[in-house]
Amino acid sequence: MTARPSSGTLYGVQYLRAFAALAVVFFHAAERTGYAFTIGAAGVDVFFVISGFIMWVIVERRPVSPGRFLLDRIRRIVPVYWLATGVMVAGALAGLFPNLVLTTGHVAASLFFVPIRSPSSGEIWPVLVQGWTLNYEMFFYLVFAACLALPLRLRLWSMAGIFGLLVALGLVVESDASLFLAYTRPIILEFVAGMLIARLWLDGRMPGRPLAFALIGLGLAGFAAIDLLRLPFDEWICGPLACALVYGTVALEKQGGIPRLAIPVMLGDASYSIYLWHTFAISIVAKAGILLGIPSATAFILSVCAGLTVGLAAYYLIERPLLRSGKDSWFIRRRAKTVG
Repeated sequence: MTARPSSGTLYGVQYLRAFAALAVVFFHAAERTGYAFTIGAAGVDVFFVISGFIMWVIVERRPVSPGRFLLDRIRRIVPVYWLATGVMVAGALAGLFPNLVLTTGHVAASLFFVPIRSPSSGEIWPVLVQGWTLNYEMFFYLVFAACLALPLRLRLWSMAGIFGLLVALGLVVESDASLFLAYTRPIILEFVAGMLIARLWLDGRMPGRPLAFALIGLGLAGFAAIDLLRLPFDEWICGPLACALVYGTVALEKQGGIPRLAIPVMLGDASYSIYLWHTFAISIVAKAGILLGIPSATAFILSVCAGLTVGLAAYYLIERPLLRSGKDSWFIRRRAKTVG
């Protein structure tokens, strides 16, 4: 769900983005067609570690001001998310989502990445449910931007201190406040872990190929074991597994051991659009499967295919054109000259 480093494509990271997006698609397709693939939700943990890694690499290789950093992130994240949220709101007003309860406050909070409880479920979810992860992404970007004002040597440890303190408060203080509950979850430490991996990667402190493959195998085996044995899991478990997967992958990347594969690269490029839009297609196909009496296994496969197709279409027809128009806009060019 994040941009690539400006110095070139990291194919291993692209493959992990594709892997994480597919995991989430499989999770929702299984959920809507009577199966269980709960470990697919751990794709979010992989995304968060990748996000911390990429942000650190970008700003160390191409220093930017806090304002420019936030402007770039807003341009990257907000327009497509607002459009997807608008589709949800329009669908609810048209009666297509009868279980979705709309309130002005909840819609506004959703658009501006403020975690509050949904009037539909009571969960701390925005109108577009999978947008809950973007609340964390934008919070990470805000704190990260603030830390860009510090000397380079202090940034990582400041981020670690701030996020570590928030998690510690969550462990010792009881509160029902949505903001407190959201931003004291241990899941925020995954951003810091990604930044630490980036620091090691840039310094060349990477394990050799045997250990890199072992780390990747450990991450994949851990996720597989959780699913096959139906083990409980949370970010304390999935976070380290995601870190092993990312650390091992970028270690191979450092040694030039990852070739370019067209389809995974394409899915990695489109991972943000896939993540945002796949549930629309999955919901339609799953409901059609029930009405038409389609076997669950077939409905699951069709749901996955539909989710990926819609996500890819959204990338090529919406996200990529928006990004290009943003880069070509007078405001962006003017802002780049001012900041640069």
